Amino acid sequence: MATDSKTPKTTQPQAYDASQIQKLEGLEGVRKRPDMYIGDTNEYGLHHCVSELLDNAVDEALAGYCDKVIVSIHLDGSCSVQDNGRGIPVDMHPKYNMPALELVLTNLHAGGKFGKGAYKVSGGLHGVGAKCVNAVAEWFEAEVYKDGKIYHMRFAQGKTVQKMKVIGSTKASGTKITFLPDPEIFLATREFKYELLAKRIRELAFINPGIAIELNDERANKKELFKFKDGIAEYVQFLNQNKETFHKVIHFSGEALPSANTETQTPFPEVKKEAANDEPTVQVDVAMQYSDSYSENIFGYANSIHNPEGGTHLSGFRTALTRVVNNYAKANNLLKEKDPTISGDDVREGLTAVISIKVPNPRFEGQTKQKLSNSEVDGIVQKIVGEKLKYHFETEPGVAKKIIEKCLMAARAREAARKARETVRKGALSGGGLPGKLADCSERDPSLSELYIVEGDSAGGSAKMGRDRRTQAILPLRGKPLNAEKARLDKLLNNVEFQTLITAIGTGIGDHEGEGAFDLTKARYHKIILMSDADVDGSHIKTLLLTFFYRQMRGLIDSGYIYLAQPPLYKIKRKKREQYIQSESEMNKLLMELGSEEVILKRLKDDHTFNSKTVDKIVELLAKLEHLGGGVIRHGCPLELYLDEHTKEGTLPDYIARVRTGNDEIFRFLHTDEDRAAFYKEMEIEDSTQGSFSKEIEEDGQKYAQRVTLAEIYESIEMSKILAELKKIGLDIQKFSRSDMPTYELSEATTNGGKAAAPVQLFSILEIIGKIRENGRKGLTIQRYKGLGEMNPKQLFETTMDPATRSLLRVDIADAAKAEQIFSMLMGEDVASRRAFIEDNALNASYLDV
Repeated sequence: MATDSKTPKTTQPQAYDASQIQKLEGLEGVRKRPDMYIGDTNEYGLHHCVSELLDNAVDEALAGYCDKVIVSIHLDGSCSVQDNGRGIPVDMHPKYNMPALELVLTNLHAGGKFGKGAYKVSGGLHGVGAKCVNAVAEWFEAEVYKDGKIYHMRFAQGKTVQKMKVIGSTKASGTKITFLPDPEIFLATREFKYELLAKRIRELAFINPGIAIELNDERANKKELFKFKDGIAEYVQFLNQNKETFHKVIHFSGEALPSANTETQTPFPEVKKEAANDEPTVQVDVAMQYSDSYSENIFGYANSIHNPEGGTHLSGFRTALTRVVNNYAKANNLLKEKDPTISGDDVREGLTAVISIKVPNPRFEGQTKQKLSNSEVDGIVQKIVGEKLKYHFETEPGVAKKIIEKCLMAARAREAARKARETVRKGALSGGGLPGKLADCSERDPSLSELYIVEGDSAGGSAKMGRDRRTQAILPLRGKPLNAEKARLDKLLNNVEFQTLITAIGTGIGDHEGEGAFDLTKARYHKIILMSDADVDGSHIKTLLLTFFYRQMRGLIDSGYIYLAQPPLYKIKRKKREQYIQSESEMNKLLMELGSEEVILKRLKDDHTFNSKTVDKIVELLAKLEHLGGGVIRHGCPLELYLDEHTKEGTLPDYIARVRTGNDEIFRFLHTDEDRAAFYKEMEIEDSTQGSFSKEIEEDGQKYAQRVTLAEIYESIEMSKILAELKKIGLDIQKFSRSDMPTYELSEATTNGGKAAAPVQLFSILEIIGKIRENGRKGLTIQRYKGLGEMNPKQLFETTMDPATRSLLRVDIADAAKAEQIFSMLMGEDVASRRAFIEDNALNASYLDV
């Protein structure tokens, strides 16, 4: 008899008792639920780890003990953050009987930011920042320079693997943290992006004038120093440098007690007076400037941390700004009866502003601090901005009049845009019928639907024929779109091509309120893909469309809905194999694959032949070793010389000392911290943090200048792992430098009695990859694609539209401030800046259509 599925089962209920209660030790909780602590385990969370360490360094600067921070991205994917602050305490904690360094890096909610002793204001609040990074790191090293000594500890996945020890002496002070993201946590990516880190560092340098933060990317041999004297006033100038502005930056500051919305009249940051009861004040710093642009750019920071979702400091600023502008306009008869009311949107059009507050006990929404929620901050900011801005308007009536005129122009344009929306109500903004040019898809779930915006009717025809009609919609656009950087909303709404685009997407446009305003929930597609030719015109059209989305549909970019199709650059053909190539890096990878096809690798000492699968693995490992070896070569040392210094256990030296005496040069390889300390002692150098030094020596009665540079090889751990894998496969890793006799032989596999070329003899392991790469170039024919029209519908789908094989580039705003500057410069009225940019970057351009 069939059993009713609704009948409860008679299984014995599981007991819920003390045995079901778990207590996670140390940092296990962070590893189990990392999203709670670092935001997510994707790109955002990866870079947030660096931000946590940066925030600790900046907190030292806010306390007055640090003025230099160095952030370095290493070739093995690890990252270092070093400051010259006081250094994390290293003495034994009286209660927990362990060094304070170990306590703060392995125990949640342990830190110096809970009481009032060490820090008055800080970005770190919960005592979870650095130890969370420790928890999600494959390995994590801490070096502390304090009290004339260098202290060192090492951790793995949040657990101590090397107790604190002294590894040298120093005259410096500060902390250096190095970590490698754990692949068990960060499944999607472990690659740090220079642009994302530069964005955060630039913000910190602007918000904290005087602090110097250096970003060093060893992968691209790129270095940049961020240091700004004038703080957020200079930040606003940076944002507006390619725009026409109406006045000088308005910059004012003030502070008040959190318990009372009364200003203490003490300017920030020069003097920081506090109440008699030593209660810290809320400090407010504001810089603002109007330009001829049609968008607002307002950035809010609390304790140097950017709050992308705003909060009470931004709401207080907006309220005060709107009130002051309206009150001043009415009091000075700058508003006529026929003039429209000036709204908050009108007041913020063309405004660039940075609001930075320092608050003693900030409250954020979530550990990643997206939004400030201190209710008292709203009133304090309102009062300070209201009084300071009113005073500025009264003392600078000419500036005030220009700002009121700008706001009135925005109000009139808003009215014109409203009338334009009325005109196109049945088309562009209310969904009353889709444009005839749109070949829509049958799928009605936006999350499964894609819209291809295609350049021209010809490519549009191919795309329509080749597409998957169920999920892919095609919208061909004719000609070049309007430049949204130079056109107001009403002009964009009256443009036929933009009406078509707005109707197809369905979200409305603009950041105003009311009917027709942008609403992400109405998006008809969650993938909007720009597909244009790989030439100058195609790039120009993409840039114009991106400008439109950035200015009028920014939410689509912020939500990750905008993509760029990546048509192939090349078609590669060799024998019966055909393949489309998207980039130069993909081409290099393919050359390796082709080079290892149909080859035989033989070890000569015992005539052992490696099978094709093993050869592929050898090539992959040697390519990684070659890449990581760049960290060694950068310091002047030949890679093979360094690799020959591995121990019997396969570990490589952590340090290389390059010693130059006259015209002679030798390398000293130091495996451990103890070796490094002994080397400095031998050289009679007291400060072990000196990366380079020189001394005078005497040999055979003649004096010489001896110059020494010592470099830490961060990649040594990953390279040691590769050596172990190569040894396991069967390669003889005893010697990497060139031998007198050949050690390996590479030959072509022959079939059907064909004649093969003579075998190539190899004298070192590293020669294998060079010969493989050379072999991959044989017999190749390369076809360069420039236009989508060069491909038939089947090719277009296979290369550019098929979800299984295509390559899409998602558009995101890694650095909103930099994006604002670049859009203004490339698409705005400032011809001189655009010309300078083109001249400066002409030599960096590739794939020019000339």
